[in-house]
Formats: sequence, structure tokens, C-alpha cells
Amino acid sequence: MRLDKFLKVSRVIKRRTLAKEVCEGGRVSINGKVAKPGAVVAAGDVLELDFGTKRIKIEVLSTPNTVRADQAKDLYRALEETKIIGE
Repeated sequence: MRLDKFLKVSRVIKRRTLAKEVCEGGRVSINGKVAKPGAVVAAGDVLELDFGTKRIKIEVLSTPNTVRADQAKDLYRALEETKIIGE
């Protein structure tokens, strides 16, 4: 699944256009490498996002094309969340 689509489907980022902008800004990495919006995400990948005033690290558990809102959190496991100081 495309990175920008996963971020939207999992509700990590609410809109796909915003997810695409965050990726294009170099603020998302997959397994330690900066990723473009079209990068492929698979189960087991670790994503790191600098979004707003937070730095989020999650592990992808599954990548279905659609999911109900109440099941979105089942698509990933939060590994770490820190506040970015000075922003």
C-alpha cells in the first residue's frame, strides 16, 4: 500500500492530501529512510513521522484498503511519541 494512503486509512493523518504533503516535506521515514508518498508500506515496517509538534514512531501491523474508523488503531502499534521542543 502507498504510504500516503496508509496514513489516511489508519487515521494517523486525517486527510490523504495532508499525508502527501507531510511525506513530500521529508517528515516521514520508513525503516529509517526518508520516504515519498508513493513508497510501499508493508506489515512489519516502522514509520517515523514529524507531524505538528509531535514525533511519532509506529509499527505497521496490516495494510487493508479500507477499514472502519473504530478499527483504524488496529492497523499499527505505537512505539514512541515525543513532543518536539521549540516548535
